[in-house]
Amino acid sequence: MDARFTDMLRPFLKHSGAAPLDLAPDTDLRRLGVDSMQAIELLFTIEDTFGISLPDEDLNDTTFATAGSLWQAIAAQLPGEVTA
Repeated sequence: MDARFTDMLRPFLKHSGAAPLDLAPDTDLRRLGVDSMQAIELLFTIEDTFGISLPDEDLNDTTFATAGSLWQAIAAQLPGEVTA
């Protein structure tokens, strides 16, 4: 996960509290407030930030479940990015 991704993601985590949150690949996005409506807004932000479109097969609850799963879907669309 890169800094651009974590900086983009933080405003969507409405239940993360006041203290800075270290985002890890297993960070549960649902627990931190990313519901289905926010996932749609997040998708538009991802597209604008990274200049990509996620494929239809990645537009599901599993992709948006954790920071790591979402980053993997994004990284797979970025030229030269390692997704592991």
